[in-house]
Amino acid sequence: MPLYDFHCPQCSDDFELLMRSSDQPVCPTCGSHSVNRLISRVSPPGKSKGIIASARAQARKEGHFSNF
Repeated sequence: MPLYDFHCPQCSDDFELLMRSSDQPVCPTCGSHSVNRLISRVSPPGKSKGIIASARAQARKEGHFSNF
């Protein structure tokens, strides 16, 4: 299920919901059903060599056997 961003015009709250596209979103603050879906920013993949090397070193230090 994808993560969607919403804005509630009644209470001016911005929130995220993990839901199917066919589900009806409800504002968690005021319970309103009239919410607007926002355009989400796409996050860049964290494939920097430095980030990966740091994460693997941390996993190795903690004793994880994963290939993080």
